[in-house]
Amino acid sequence: MSERNNITLIGMPGAGKSTLGVLLAKTLAKGFVDTDVLIQQRENCTLQAYQERHGLERFQALEAEVLSNLDVSNCVIATGGSAVYSGQAMQALAAHSQIVFIDVPLEVLNERINNMESRGIVQKPGQDFATLYRERWALYEQAAEIRIEADHHAMEAVLALMLDRL
Repeated sequence: MSERNNITLIGMPGAGKSTLGVLLAKTLAKGFVDTDVLIQQRENCTLQAYQERHGLERFQALEAEVLSNLDVSNCVIATGGSAVYSGQAMQALAAHSQIVFIDVPLEVLNERINNMESRGIVQKPGQDFATLYRERWALYEQAAEIRIEADHHAMEAVLALMLDRL
């Protein structure tokens, strides 16, 4: 892997990491990797099914392993929202990427996510989305080199903000 020629997107589920990642990769002539898709392909099941079968801790260990061993160059990497729970994985990503936090307000995320039960969101039993948001926000802020405040902007406007900051 080459030194820091990747861009890694972090943020909550529904922040638009995958959509923005494809747009950013296309604009910058880079490859695109969605780590949730890598995990699903490797395990031959959805994230939700894996969590139901093996539990939250095993899923987080699997995600950390996949992220820590990711060997790509000149790519935009869209991570799962829970990637920031693994310090080791974030260090591995940061060694080869600029880390960009797509910061979307809770109200906007609530409007966007309509498949909470089947989306495969990593959260403790009984934990509501607002609590999860507050828990993760500090981790995203800590891990990111660049924070993009996405608010209610259209994806093209967020992409323009990202290109300007990169």
